[in-house]
Amino acid sequence: MVAGPRGTVLLVEDDDSMRKAIERLLEEGGYDCAAYKTAEPLLAECVDEQSVCLISDLKLPGMSGLDLLAALRAKGISLPFILITGHDAPGLRQEAMGRGATAYLAKPFRGKSLLEAVGAAVERRPQA
Repeated sequence: MVAGPRGTVLLVEDDDSMRKAIERLLEEGGYDCAAYKTAEPLLAECVDEQSVCLISDLKLPGMSGLDLLAALRAKGISLPFILITGHDAPGLRQEAMGRGATAYLAKPFRGKSLLEAVGAAVERRPQA
């Protein structure tokens, strides 16, 4: 895949309509998007550190978004990680950020908010 002008964002979202909406939003924002319905296929493929960040839903079939974050960090992959969820709960934002998430957005969120979070993650991303 040839990266878009701003790079490739990895996306894990099990809801088809939400996944497609986020893909369109990212493409409009100048990013390419590699999308997955669950975390396991993403982990099975060697996660490309050349990607600019990863967006994951919290509640997924199988491995959760927080489990995915932990698995990536255990492999030494420090890719910026944005957690999105429709199941916001007290303390969840702090837990996600404490585990290394770059940003946390509760659904429904504005497209602009997601693009701002991706942009901020890209700016803070260590350069290789």
